[in-house]
Amino acid sequence: MKTSYIFLADGFEEVEALTCVDVLRRAGMPVTTVSINDGPAATGAHGVTVMADSVFGDNDYSDAEWLVLPGGVPGAPNLAAHEALCAVLKAQHGRGGKVAAICASPAVVLEPLGIIDDRDAVCYPGMEVLTGSVKWGDTPVAVDGNVVTGNGPAAAAAFALTIVEQSLGHDRAAQVAGGMLLDY
Repeated sequence: MKTSYIFLADGFEEVEALTCVDVLRRAGMPVTTVSINDGPAATGAHGVTVMADSVFGDNDYSDAEWLVLPGGVPGAPNLAAHEALCAVLKAQHGRGGKVAAICASPAVVLEPLGIIDDRDAVCYPGMEVLTGSVKWGDTPVAVDGNVVTGNGPAAAAAFALTIVEQSLGHDRAAQVAGGMLLDY
């Protein structure tokens, strides 16, 4: 199976990033955390510092299973400001690859790149960009083709399980959820 990459910027939402890492790894999916900072350390919006598995330049993203963006402020704006990451996201989208974003990141990162144009998507309430063609919804998680979006920290487990379901099927996602005592 291809590797999925979860990008960490200072100010990331810890529960969104780490829940996704945990759930995907429980499902047996290869996951690499990536700091977009100069070094592997990234400090979340609530002061939790994480040592990422790699820094941005360490990886070849051309054959990624998923590119995953947690939210958080200023995490999402920091992701959006990283030009090389934005180029990787556009390339992944251009080849029909899978992209997932939660909380502020759908609106702050994906929408300006055109990745969710004419798609159903969700984001943190109030972050919706109303000038584009995104069909903003109010569910915890939205799936539209190869893009998964989530609305915030409370949706972190459902968001991650949806990524698992999109790659490995509903039965595997339900099995992982059951092991975590979650209804799915």
